[in-house]
Formats: sequence, structure tokens, C-alpha cells
Amino acid sequence: MSAEPHRSISVTDYLAAERQAETKSEYLDGEVFAMSGASRSHNLIALNAAASMHGQLKGRPCETYAGDMRVHIPATGFYTYPDVTVVCGEPRFDDSELDTLLNPTLLIEVLSPSTEGYDRGKKFAHYRTLDSLREYVLVAQEEVRVEVFTRREDGHWLLSEASRLDEAIPLASIGCELRLTDVYDRVISALP
Repeated sequence: MSAEPHRSISVTDYLAAERQAETKSEYLDGEVFAMSGASRSHNLIALNAAASMHGQLKGRPCETYAGDMRVHIPATGFYTYPDVTVVCGEPRFDDSELDTLLNPTLLIEVLSPSTEGYDRGKKFAHYRTLDSLREYVLVAQEEVRVEVFTRREDGHWLLSEASRLDEAIPLASIGCELRLTDVYDRVISALP
């Protein structure tokens, strides 16, 4: 008995299905990858970070999206849903549906035990190909730790870290700061 041949799906078919789906999926090279649900801590951290960015960016030419804004990386063909996305200036979209952003300025991913390696490795490699991306933020959910990768003028990435609740880490690309006490609000008691 032979294995069923792999069926590749087109971007058009992926987007049509995704726009009707109740759950989110990533897309790369004709394959669709279901995204798993997130824990309470993951959801709280993502919402706290998005709320902090939204509040600080009020009245400025930036928009904050939490979780459901799809991002397309044209250089690699990857479609994904960062936990938090910030775009400053005029947002550019894949098509007239306005649900697939092309030019994020800052992306935040909340690290889960099952996705940490992927978020640090392959996903970050995709993200680095976006000319618009200035900062990539990784937020741990099992300990207090925020890492910010900032793109320097020479194209290299500089790492900044914070691991105490009384710290705030600057987000130069959007002129904000991420206060760890805000990010981990209502999550601290659940940490080991």
C-alpha cells in the first residue's frame, strides 16, 4: 500500500479557505500548517503587550494588531500570524481584503515550550527578510524575560534583554517601551 501523494495548495486556495476558517493556519511552499491554541498565560501576555503598544501609540501614525492580523513575507512566501504586530506609516496589504499585512515595523511572539525553537529560528529567519521590520520581540511565558532584536543600520541585529519586573525595555523603532510589569500583569502568580 502506497502513501497518499502530498497535495500542494495554491496561495489563492489557502487565502480563500483561511478567510472562512474558524482556526488559523500558517502557509509555506504549498503546505498549510494548523496553529495550536494558546494557554491562558500566552493570551494574557500577548494582550497585555498589545494594549501597552496601543496606548503608547495613540495619536501617532502607527497601528497595533493583536493575534489575528496575518503577515505575508514575500521573499519566502510565508504567511503567519504574529502574536502582536505594529506597523508605523501607511500599512500595505496583500490585496483589497486588508487582512494580510506586508510591512510590519515590529513583531512580538510569545514563546511557548512547543514553539520557542521555531520562533527563534526558522520564523525569525523569515521575518528578517522583511525590509520594513525594525524590531522582533520574544516574550517568555514560563519566566520573566523579554528579548528584543533590533535591526541596526548595517543590517545586523542587536539583542537587548530584560528579566526583572521593575525593568522597561525600549522599542526604538516605534518610540515606546515595554514595561515588564505591564506585560506580565495577572501572569506572575502562575510562573514557577
